[in-house]
Amino acid sequence: MVSAKRSAKDAGLAESNGHPKKPATDQQQHGNMRERFGPDLFDKETVSNYAKDYAASAPYKHAVVSHLINDSLLRNVRQEILENIHFTPKETDIYKIHQSGDLANLDGLDASSLERLPSLLKLRDALYGSEFRHWISEVSGAGPVSGRKTDMAVNVYVPGCHLLCHDDVIGSRRVSYILYLTDPDKPWQAGWGGALRLYPVDDRKGEDGKSYKVPRAEWSKVIPPAWNQLSFFAVQPGESFHDVEEVYHRPASSEEGDEVDGSRFRMAISGWFHIPQEGEEGYEPGLEEKLAEKSSLQQLQGKVKDQFDEPKDSFVEPESRAKANPTETGSSKDEEAAEELSEKDLEFLLQYMTPNYLTPDTVEELSDLFAEESTLQLSNFLNKKFSAQLREQMDGANPAPTKREMITSRPPHKHRFQYLRPSTPPSAAAELSPYEQLLDILLPSLEFRKWLSLATGLTLAKCSILARRFRRGLDYQLAQSYEGEDSQLEFTLSLTPTKGWGADDLPEANGEAEADADEGAEDDNDDEEESATGKGKRSESQKENPSAEETAPEILPEDADEDEDNVGGYELYMAGDDLADDDDDASDASSNHGVEVPANIASHTGAGDRRSAKKQKKPSAAAADPAIYQSNGDEDGDDGILFSNPASWNTLSVVLRDQGTLKFVKYVSGKAAGDRWDFTGAFGVEDDGEEEVGEEDEE
Repeated sequence: MVSAKRSAKDAGLAESNGHPKKPATDQQQHGNMRERFGPDLFDKETVSNYAKDYAASAPYKHAVVSHLINDSLLRNVRQEILENIHFTPKETDIYKIHQSGDLANLDGLDASSLERLPSLLKLRDALYGSEFRHWISEVSGAGPVSGRKTDMAVNVYVPGCHLLCHDDVIGSRRVSYILYLTDPDKPWQAGWGGALRLYPVDDRKGEDGKSYKVPRAEWSKVIPPAWNQLSFFAVQPGESFHDVEEVYHRPASSEEGDEVDGSRFRMAISGWFHIPQEGEEGYEPGLEEKLAEKSSLQQLQGKVKDQFDEPKDSFVEPESRAKANPTETGSSKDEEAAEELSEKDLEFLLQYMTPNYLTPDTVEELSDLFAEESTLQLSNFLNKKFSAQLREQMDGANPAPTKREMITSRPPHKHRFQYLRPSTPPSAAAELSPYEQLLDILLPSLEFRKWLSLATGLTLAKCSILARRFRRGLDYQLAQSYEGEDSQLEFTLSLTPTKGWGADDLPEANGEAEADADEGAEDDNDDEEESATGKGKRSESQKENPSAEETAPEILPEDADEDEDNVGGYELYMAGDDLADDDDDASDASSNHGVEVPANIASHTGAGDRRSAKKQKKPSAAAADPAIYQSNGDEDGDDGILFSNPASWNTLSVVLRDQGTLKFVKYVSGKAAGDRWDFTGAFGVEDDGEEEVGEEDEE
């Protein structure tokens, strides 16, 4: 059995196999190489047919080759991998996988290790040999590829693993490939997931008059895994967008036996053919530098294509809703400048909010906590009467809290979720559902801004608000940096009615019970609030025992601490300078059951260097009101995590976000009990000059 060993060495950040390798293939006889492939692969007619199919394929050029490798050889390769190769669990905003080191770097192994991988060496040499490289170039028409700069690894997807949308455009890559090593005797079923999915692109004209390619929100081509099947495509900037579908957990109602479920892991050798290096045939001076400028990571962080992002921030001035005349609009300067909530403000807010959060003592306490931590997290934010109405509306497998049709965000290499904006002008509250009242009336109101300003001690300006739905098995928001010159205050009101998101085992807040007693709330409403939790939420690193119904695949050790029950859906803030995938705290020197393959890249997924979502700590409750918690911060060491918040019911989080801070919402697994629902917004923060004055006084 192979050990899933974590190693700091496995997380090295060097360039993808940039040093020259000994071209073992060029020292072999071509006849011996052909014997390692399937029959007729190199026949002229076969090559011509594949080239025609490749040229006519959509949404972009790709090919699928069955029975690529000699079956006996590939079975031996699979067995050697299962018995001898270590795997490292890796998880970031964009993927969750188990990965080997760089298999193309096998020449660096000691003799005893190489003796345990003879078939894998034969496969490596065959794939990067001159004949197959010529075959790839001829079929794809992408141009010559290098035999010196090689790049391959084993990626294993167990239930819950996934790789989200990206285009593979990093450095000198020319052709991307995947060779599947699924169980040869138990065919992979399409319903298990794990398919390669290709995304079409639209040509959009930018503000500068130039044409840009923007991927659609949904894929158009699905290629399920199959034993000894090769999928490959040319790496094209802004066009070769693809993902790997989640490998789904076996449904609880499934009657499949453990024997079948135990083979539900997607194993494949994947890698890239690079452009020729200096001294190789087809080398073009300066080409590698030009390609490096078009990397996926630069595209993700670039500003040119942001003009096509949907939704865009839309900041508006809040309006007062506490009017005697419902048709009256606008707000007086006296109302906006008021430092305390008026009776009309309180009357309006009490329709929605828990009374305890509106008392002067609590507001002062919140302000003190926020001044210290720059974060707040309030459970049971909505009062019991209103939250019960909302819960009744949202309960069920497929809730429809609004009659308005939600819009799907794009582009998928940044995010995919459904959203709504507030209606302008809003309808009367009596005409709206509870869900719509939050979106159209409470959150955009001047009264809510005034309360939030008092609770944070900040002077707030315009706001931008969205209602969001992250569908299970589909949606996410990848890490993006905030680049505004001034800080902004962000809030998220989580209203996810289902459980199992990592928040259920944290202390239940009960500080509002007495404050709500005068509302005549029924005791049984307490059960509806039990998933509302406090601060610093559990994430990938807080583990639970895997379900007994999900047997661990044979490539994982029995004592692996992988969190099979984590379903994602949490919101995470991270420091912008945090390094990607540095699993230096996860080494396991005692696990030495196989060959430790050298690694020289941070990730072998094609998604580039990503921020790790693994290093999070479970916080302790604040010694204040039991309903109020704040972020754990970084007391035990710099792990890059600033604030973590799982999906929950009726929890408001508030974060002051500075320039460069990253934020993402983790992909929602198909195993989740439902979708993640929330409202999110951002307020501009005005500088009132008080801090500078205070500093001068101290001096």
